[in-house]
Amino acid sequence: MAAPKVLVVVLAGGEGRRLAPLTADRAKPAVPYGGSYRIIDFVLSNFANAGYLKIVVLTQYKSHSLDRHISQTWRFSTLLGNYVTPVPAQMRRGPQWFSGSADAIYQNLNLISDERPDIVCVFGADHIYHMDPRQMVEHHREVGAGVTVAAIPVAASEASQFGIIEASASGKIIEFHEKPAQPPTMPGDPTRALASMGNYVFDTQTLIDVVSPSGDDAIATDIGGDVIPALTRAGVAHMYDFSTNMIPGQADHERGYWRDVGSLDAYYEANMDLIAPVPPFSLYNDKWSVYSLQLPLPPAKIDHGPGGEQPTINNSLLCAGSIVSGGVVEHSILGPETYVDASAVVTESILFAGVRVGPGARVHRCVIDKNVIIPAGRSIGHDPEADREEFVISDRGVVVVEKDRRLS
Repeated sequence: MAAPKVLVVVLAGGEGRRLAPLTADRAKPAVPYGGSYRIIDFVLSNFANAGYLKIVVLTQYKSHSLDRHISQTWRFSTLLGNYVTPVPAQMRRGPQWFSGSADAIYQNLNLISDERPDIVCVFGADHIYHMDPRQMVEHHREVGAGVTVAAIPVAASEASQFGIIEASASGKIIEFHEKPAQPPTMPGDPTRALASMGNYVFDTQTLIDVVSPSGDDAIATDIGGDVIPALTRAGVAHMYDFSTNMIPGQADHERGYWRDVGSLDAYYEANMDLIAPVPPFSLYNDKWSVYSLQLPLPPAKIDHGPGGEQPTINNSLLCAGSIVSGGVVEHSILGPETYVDASAVVTESILFAGVRVGPGARVHRCVIDKNVIIPAGRSIGHDPEADREEFVISDRGVVVVEKDRRLS
């Protein structure tokens, strides 16, 4: 079977309300992750590693930082017509923004007609995982599906947040429920449900037909809410078992790792996964690299404080340009150009680029956004009641300090 011509559409236009205040000034896919990366780097890296190099990124809300990151970072050789390009909402079908993911595709059908692909991969931009999409495309073509939906088991208690799949033994989707209040569980396993990962492989004509209004039919606005149920009723929807996806260099315990980082707690916990004693997700697999913008910064530096204070670093990630000068950093991620001063203690926290933690300050279970200055002796994350009066606190008690705050 000859290799198909593939166009990749990355959906990056969501508003990201559940990640506020991290999304107050940036699109959700542009939120930093793991110190050195942006969330969108993971889906783009998967396609780059797979050799699918014609990629459009559909953006909408607060997209400047995302557009800038893509333009600075994601440059392929144009000799063979390869590209990653952000595409803002252009109102091609009338004076309205995207009303949903399917409408975003419909308003940009010109991108598909220009490229004339055999297959269109429509993937979300806000998940953390390694995946070889070639294997999903191959499966899609082997079963003769109109659409294939990547699927992963999730806890039944969390299933109402996802599109839930009921499938036959052969993988044909029988029913698709978009964020159901009472999600059906997997056969023989009442503790889990089979969830859509928000990654889809379409035959091109199937996608064009289903998102285009026809006669008196209602316009499809959302892929999960409208498109997949319609194609399920048409009998052409199949699921792809993500657990079968094989990545070169991946350890067995990492297989099947996928995190939706749409909430503050999910985002925090996915970052903490990176610094677990045995991380369930690795950034160090040189056979399946994660690419991002690498700024010309000096190496991280660890030294004594001005009064001879001993630095302590334990189970942490320190990005380029960061300095720990006689401070303590435990189970934390320090972004580029962060500074932890003498006798300061940072534990179980995520510091974005440019954060400065003053002498003797204490930071615990916090996400500190870009360029925040924490003054000497200040304590954050140790007094929930006091913190709640000043900062956003997640459902599980993580304190979030918004960008550019100058604390007193």
